[in-house]
Amino acid sequence: MKLKSLKIGNIVTKNNIFLAPLAGFSDFAMRSICLSYGAGLAFTEMVSCEGLLYNNENTNDLLYTTDDEKIKCAQIFGNDPDVMRRAIELPTLDKFDVIDVNFGCPMPKIFQNGEGSALLDKPHLAQKIISELKKSGKTITAKMRIGITRGNYVTEDFVKALEQGGVDMITVHGRTRDMIYSGEPNYDEIYKAKRAVKVPVIANGGIFSVEDADKMTDNTGADGIMLARGALERPWLFSELCGKEVEVDKKSLIYRHIDLLNTHFDDSTTAVLFRKQICLYIKGEVGNVKLKDKIFKMKNTADIKTAVGEFFDGKR
Repeated sequence: MKLKSLKIGNIVTKNNIFLAPLAGFSDFAMRSICLSYGAGLAFTEMVSCEGLLYNNENTNDLLYTTDDEKIKCAQIFGNDPDVMRRAIELPTLDKFDVIDVNFGCPMPKIFQNGEGSALLDKPHLAQKIISELKKSGKTITAKMRIGITRGNYVTEDFVKALEQGGVDMITVHGRTRDMIYSGEPNYDEIYKAKRAVKVPVIANGGIFSVEDADKMTDNTGADGIMLARGALERPWLFSELCGKEVEVDKKSLIYRHIDLLNTHFDDSTTAVLFRKQICLYIKGEVGNVKLKDKIFKMKNTADIKTAVGEFFDGKR
């Protein structure tokens, strides 16, 4: 794929390879790591606008950032334009340069509440949400899916509604809500989105390698790509996509991730939070199941580091 900077509202990115907002994973530490490997933008996991208005403590943790994030990007979700505008104008979000709106989350709790991908069948409401958020003066982007059920695609009408609302960039996950994260992305629908609007269109879904990225951009004409699970398993994929050689030392990467989390959370919280991430870092490694079983019983990061060190040193 061709690397290039993108102008998104009043923001100019260093490249067109971004980290997706990933519930439970794209915390400040993961974002910092992906940015260090070359990501052009990195988004927080989705944050409830209702939670913001009620000053939910967990919501504030989700929005914790560091100086590594030169351009700070938050993703929000909701379904009431007025509530959402009030939320993004709170002091909590003052530090964020880009606000992304979630129109794609497939999870039942979100969907049944009329948020996330449930809004795909309500393009007029989506347009109103974007229009209202734009009054804040912030750069507003959106992430969507191509429809709720396979074969019933809303892509073109939905991206046009978002553009009419004043959106500055649209990321299209090339799957429907009922596909969750399985199956090949629909390149044709992302291509239609790119043809339908003038704002930058970013392609998302099924990108785990340089070859996947090339296939995605070749088939869709998208202005850039957004990595999700591929980045969680291999954050150095950003470097590979930037054409840079990188030596991968998983043990050091795991230690670094733990140390970053410990700059904000207490040690026992970090130990619990990191469990799900380490499963991705050691995916495919011989003996990973035994290591996971050990780590899921550990309550401090010193023990986790010892177990990880023994695991990787034993392979040399």
